[in-house]
Amino acid sequence: MHKKVLIVDDDRILLSLTENKLKKHKDNFTVLTAEDGLQAVSILKENHISLVVTDLHMPHMDGFALLAHLSEHYPDIPVVILTAYSSPNSKKSAIEGGAAEYLEKPFVMEELTQKIITRLAKESEGGILQTVPLEMFLQLVEMEQKTCTIRVTNKTSGLKGVLFFNNGELFDARVQDAKGLQSAYQILSWNNVALSIQDTCPVKTKQINDNLQAILMDSMRLKDEAAESDGSQPENPPPHYASMKEPELSQSHEVSPAVAIHSKLDKLEGEKKWLKEILYDNSWDNLTTEAIALGKFFKAGDLKSCYVNTGAATDYIILPADKTIVVSVNTQCPHDKIIQVLSE
Repeated sequence: MHKKVLIVDDDRILLSLTENKLKKHKDNFTVLTAEDGLQAVSILKENHISLVVTDLHMPHMDGFALLAHLSEHYPDIPVVILTAYSSPNSKKSAIEGGAAEYLEKPFVMEELTQKIITRLAKESEGGILQTVPLEMFLQLVEMEQKTCTIRVTNKTSGLKGVLFFNNGELFDARVQDAKGLQSAYQILSWNNVALSIQDTCPVKTKQINDNLQAILMDSMRLKDEAAESDGSQPENPPPHYASMKEPELSQSHEVSPAVAIHSKLDKLEGEKKWLKEILYDNSWDNLTTEAIALGKFFKAGDLKSCYVNTGAATDYIILPADKTIVVSVNTQCPHDKIIQVLSE
């Protein structure tokens, strides 16, 4: 999820110097440049920009007009103002117009760099999730009445979108310069995604009036119809579309579990017949990592166990530890009782 920073300034020498100075941070972000607001608008339409640094006084379209355009069409993109013509009124106007930072020229490059890095870090202050189904995560956001900005990356196409939630309600969505309900449907049509969560929402007016559950149901129906029409299943589908495969066991798996686990299972007595196998399996580490991240985001406490319903003959209870412990069980087992015992 490499980030792009757009620098806008009609001073070509300063623009080139700033671009060259920031190149040493290419592992964290890429720098794009524009010489006025009109060029910046064109670049914004073709690229997913994470942050804009702009001068105020420029020909064709000045920094104030660009700031207004960003506030209306790209409210999630933070803006850093650079200006050699600073005044209390211009600073007040820029901040009220939505600017995140304000720097006077001449400025210290290290200060600008630090502001960029700090602002970019806020994109994922609530965490990054790689394998959690988007529909499931959004339902949790609604249930917990979270206020956040969720940036969604389609890992197959590289396309990026943004969902805005205020107190658990979907307020708006954006894909490039398109906004609203259709953008929400477009994002929800993606299967193989990564999520980056920011713990604030810049959108204050609700632009999408449809109920989230209705949107999710419609998007699932549309994906099902698309899968049926081409005779295929979506790439990397969530459990809604296909059963999860049983983990492939490698030679490195240690079949003998921890003594403590055996001791807990002894309490199950008759229910122990439902257990099939206990083993160490690091192929489930990504799942436990994402579940732990979800727990932290929703302040649900430490993860003790996960129950994985595969839709097949075998389900799994995952116990996070230094080595992930996997307990395979019959699908008819009293899993609540087993989980309670194993989580003690």
